[in-house]
Parts: sequence; structure tokens; C-alpha cells
Amino acid sequence: MSSPAVTTLNQLGIFHHLLLLLSNVCPLAMSDSGDHQNLTPHRHEENYDYDLVVIGGGSGGLACAKEAIQFGAKVAVLDFVVPSPRGTKWGLGGTCVNVGCIPKKLMHQASLLGEAIHDSQPYGWKFAEPASVKHDWATLTESVQNHIKSVNWVTRVDLRDKKVEYVNGFGYFKDAHNVVAVMKNKTERVLSTKYVVIAVGGRPRYPNIPGAEEYGITSDDIFSLPQEPGKTLVVGAGYIGLECAGFLKGLGYDATVMVRSILLRGFDQQMATMVGDAMVEKGIKFMHKTQPTSVEKQEDGRLLVKYASDEGVEGSDVYDTVLFAIGRTACTKDLKLDQAGIVTAEGNKSDKLDVTVQEQTNVDNVFAVGDVLYKKPELTPVAIHAGRLLARRLFNNQSDVMDYTDVATTVFSPLEYGCVGLSEEDAEAKYGKENVEVYHAYYKPTEFFVPQRSVRYCYLKAVALLEGDQKVLGLHFLGPAAGEVIQGFAAAVKSGLTMKILKNTVGIHPTVAEEFTRLLITKSSGLDPTPATCCS
Repeated sequence: MSSPAVTTLNQLGIFHHLLLLLSNVCPLAMSDSGDHQNLTPHRHEENYDYDLVVIGGGSGGLACAKEAIQFGAKVAVLDFVVPSPRGTKWGLGGTCVNVGCIPKKLMHQASLLGEAIHDSQPYGWKFAEPASVKHDWATLTESVQNHIKSVNWVTRVDLRDKKVEYVNGFGYFKDAHNVVAVMKNKTERVLSTKYVVIAVGGRPRYPNIPGAEEYGITSDDIFSLPQEPGKTLVVGAGYIGLECAGFLKGLGYDATVMVRSILLRGFDQQMATMVGDAMVEKGIKFMHKTQPTSVEKQEDGRLLVKYASDEGVEGSDVYDTVLFAIGRTACTKDLKLDQAGIVTAEGNKSDKLDVTVQEQTNVDNVFAVGDVLYKKPELTPVAIHAGRLLARRLFNNQSDVMDYTDVATTVFSPLEYGCVGLSEEDAEAKYGKENVEVYHAYYKPTEFFVPQRSVRYCYLKAVALLEGDQKVLGLHFLGPAAGEVIQGFAAAVKSGLTMKILKNTVGIHPTVAEEFTRLLITKSSGLDPTPATCCS
């Protein structure tokens, strides 16, 4: 006779077996149909070729695919780069690797190195002919492209090693469970799948003016431009436009930014204005409240740009390169979303996808991550983290969801701007101006003293609630190594940082990051936020 304990275990085993049978009949039976928390794959029972097909080989899609494969899912990734109007194309890895974060940071670094060469002389470094120091564009682009190609190769090898199937084809929906891959030879292959993740990202927009696409370039082209950019007009004053103008000027080229309305829309506007002023100090020109009306190629190959201001004043100038950075469009138009019943945001008026907290579209088995999402941060680490969490929910019964709040970012302008949390404007709009306190200060980086570099725009501020221990709502930093500085403080903000804690944190001296620990002056006090010395 079995003991009571053994009998209980047998009963539990039978009960568990019945639950498994039920879950095979109805995979979502044990989950909340509203949240879809328990989305475990049942490929073998449902007879799909794949558990997951990812459309798009960028950071978010690849992260999701590689995470899913760890939990036993069968995964395919579709990736195909449509050449830019100038014919630029690239390999696996998406925008960040090929025409975004990585080449941008490398060219920004090249610009900073040029500045460091000049700064080094007062520190005692001697050059036989300092005036002969000159940058070579061809060497830079070759070095940048060689690095990108190495990353492309490593990415391919990584997918192969992890057993993720890579399909170099353009994907579109036949229906919600069947994705068509159009191969290079125009043949089509249908992949049936339980789940689909859309991770196609976006591409730069061109203005609807004569000559824009024919003669202009975008960030898709600048990092592999075969000839020196020369005198360059950058149309657009978002972070991409300002970063490109910044490194071009730093490399020795004439750079002008044409601004339609404001700088760095969506960022703290006091900080945005200071970024622009710091760029003007570097010799970058700005044309405010102005838009181009046409681009014409002259006999000498240079580009005549005609423009008009908001006041109706018209003018023209000649440039070697015209770079458009006026925004990006999500690559959803050719996915044939309607064949799967997928609608985009704003009732199909937007090119982006509106998703639930689970990154789920309006179709239960179709998800989306990355820059294709509506009103979500368009940042590589956001896409990567969201992709990984999604794979864990789909294939490992986890429930963590992506938190899109308090995501840190940095504008790699000549004087870098890093921030996390709310802008001053957004904090006042959300909590009321009377309930918000702003601590601020100018500061003097020690490394700027000897070469006598300008410290005029080295500035930071903390936006906090007025009550209690003053919870920090946002941190903003303008100065050297802003990205490195703000990354550490981002974790603190995420953990509920207060001004009380910040003031009681001992800084590392002499660093620029310690300036956050020395914030004592509030805007409301009216006191001068300029320090007398580096140690005051």
C-alpha cells in the first residue's frame, strides 16, 4: 500500500499531466487573455516551420532572435537593405552598426582628436609644423567602413553559431502566420511561423522639393561618402543633424545648419539652446526659421540651394554637399500589413506601430520592437532590451515588460549633451511649475584650464519635485564625456534618486561627473550659479 505522501505525489503528477494536455489543446488557456503573459511555443503541435520569424536584422530584431534561440525556439531572421537614393547599402546589423551610432561615434571621436591635437601644445607637446596638421577624409571613411564590415561579419558568424537562420531577403506578410521572403534573384520563399516580430526600423526622409533626392544625401550616405564633403549644408536641427554638423566642422569643413523651427525637438529647450550656442562658438553657422525650396546641380558639380525664411525672405547659396536630417520614416509601407490585419498608429495615419505593454500589435501573434514603435524612444539599447524581454515572455514564461521611462541618452555634439528623465518643461507641465525645483550650475572642467578652452557652456541641472526629499525627475549635463557621466546617474534616477541623496553623495575630484554632487543653487533663489574656482 502506498503511503499518503506517495499518493499525493501521484495525484499531483496526474493533475500536472492533465494541465499539459489542456495547454496543448489551448495554449493560452492558462494565461490572462488580456495580457498574454504565458505565451509558450507549441510549434510541434501547430505544425509551423518556425516558432519565431523576425523581420529586420537590426539591434532589436537580432537581440530578440538570439534570446529566443536560447529557450529552444526555432528562429529565422529576415534582413534586406534597400539602397539609398544615392546607392548606399550595407550589411547585417541595422542602422546602429552601419549608418548610425557606431560610425557617428567614430567620426565624433575623430573630431575630438583633432581638437586634442591643438590642446596638447600648451601641455608641452611639440610638432615640427603644427600648421601642417590636416585631416584626411578618405583614411577616416576607410577605417570606419573596415570596422563596420568586421562587425557585419561577426554578426553573421554569431547567428550561425547560435543556430539562428539568416535569410537575406525582403520580408512581407502573406497573412498573420506566413511571411514571404523576396530573395535577391526575385524568387519568393514562404516561412510559416507561430510568432512574428517586426523590427524593420526606419530610414531618413527627404523633403518634397526639386532636386532633394537626386542631389542630396542623408545619414545613410555620409559615413561612406567617397569624396570629401567640403562646404556642407545640414538641413534639420535634430540630434542627427547637429551631430553631423559638429563632426564635419571638427574635421575642418565649413558647416551650416538650416533650422525650420527649433533645435533638438523633444529635449529640454534650455539645454538645446545652449548646445546650439556652443556650436556657434565652434564656428558652425545656423540659418533659423528657414527651409530649402530646391537643390540644383551647377556645371561645376556644386549644388545651388534656394531657400526661404518664415518671413518670406528668399535667398540662395552654393554648397559641395547637402545633407538632409529632417526626420525618419518607419519601414512599414512595403510589409503588406493589411494582409495580416495589422494596423499602424492613429488608425493607419501613422507609419509606426502602436503596441501594448507586451510589444504586441493589434494582431495577437505579431509583435514589434525598436524604432518602428509609435511614441517610444528611438534608441538602440531600448530596442535591444525590449527584444530580449519579449523573447523571454514568449519562450520562457517570464513576465518582465519594457519600461520606456527614464531612458538616458546623449547628443554627441561637439560639447556633448547627456540627459535622463524629464525636461524642465515636461516636469512643469506634469507636476505644475510651483511644485518643481531646479538646481543648476556652471562648472569648469580641469582639463580645459591649460589650453584655455571655453567653459562658457559647461552647465548642468537637476529637475526635482519641491516637496519632501525632492525626488529627481530629470538630470541634464552639457560638457565633455556627457554620455559616460549620465549613464551612471541614470541608474540612480531609475532607483528613485532624491536631491537629499545626491547632496550627500561624495564626488570624485577632479571630475566633471562630481558636479552633480555639488548642486546647491536653485533657479528660484536667483543666485549666480557660476563657481569662483574649480573647488568652490
